[in-house]
Amino acid sequence: MKRIITVLAVIATLGLTAWTLVNNKKEVEEKVYKPNPDQKVGVRTAVASLQNLSQETEFLGSFSPNREIEIRPQAGGQIVSLPIEEGQTVGAGRLIAKLDDEQLRYQIEGLMVTLEGYQNDLKRYEVLVKGDATPAINLERTELSIRSTQAQIKQLQKQLANTTVTTPFSGIVTDKMVEKGSVVSVGSPIAKITDISTLKLVVQVPEKAINQFRVGQSLPITTEVYPDARFVGRISMIAAQGDAAHNYPIEITVPNSGKNQLRAGMYGSIANTNKLKGQTLAVPRQAIVGSEKQPQVYVIEQGKAVLKPVSIGTTTNEYYEITKGLNAGDQVVTSGQINLQNGTPVTAQ
Repeated sequence: MKRIITVLAVIATLGLTAWTLVNNKKEVEEKVYKPNPDQKVGVRTAVASLQNLSQETEFLGSFSPNREIEIRPQAGGQIVSLPIEEGQTVGAGRLIAKLDDEQLRYQIEGLMVTLEGYQNDLKRYEVLVKGDATPAINLERTELSIRSTQAQIKQLQKQLANTTVTTPFSGIVTDKMVEKGSVVSVGSPIAKITDISTLKLVVQVPEKAINQFRVGQSLPITTEVYPDARFVGRISMIAAQGDAAHNYPIEITVPNSGKNQLRAGMYGSIANTNKLKGQTLAVPRQAIVGSEKQPQVYVIEQGKAVLKPVSIGTTTNEYYEITKGLNAGDQVVTSGQINLQNGTPVTAQ
């Protein structure tokens, strides 16, 4: 009897719990907002139309010197002459520094005396060998000694030449790293020479615009420091590989002469106008939803917003070129897309 009562109690409890859950579910569903499928959403629209699009895009970069080098001696020693100052303009082959060469000259002088002795011995051995008065090996040894001494003299003369440090090209002394009397070692920097007779403007161009440029193309260049001056550069290099953001460096060579002389590190920009041939189908930029890889547009059809995939081409500040997915005259949504789903009834405001 007790078992029957227990079973009935359990059944009653389960039934009560189930009824409570069902009742709560109905109350929650009644509180949840359910949009009216017949209620129209107000949107703003525009008409896809044929237009002549053109776009002027500016790309900003900075000027770098045509050539720049740190002057490093190929010999070591004390600097006895340093006839340069920072900011000084120097020509190619100009003396930068002279190192102490006294010891090298003494060594060369000593070897010259030795060489003269070997040459005198050679003359004597040549006479003695002809009269069989001395073995021929003495003549051979003297000849070898002469060749060895001459090689040593050439080596010292090369070291002597290295004590004179000159500029490899014309430029401006932008850094002097030592003073007269300093002792330098082989390869230690003495000065920096910068050539700005020609500058290189390096700009980063995005992937979608890189095909608008070519090597050898002339471009107008503007600068902030000379806003009224116009410079002309020529594209000398277009990078074969872009960075992680799909930007490609373009190098533009710019002659730097005249009264408005540029300096390395200044900003410069190029403007490129991309004009489409004839008319092209376009919509306002606000009509595009999704991403650039998968662009979409809401098109008004029979009072409803229909989401359609499209293909885009050239862009300007105001319009996107539509290459696929729309027809001229289609009414597209430009504002209010956040409240739309595919098939939502709309009314144009």
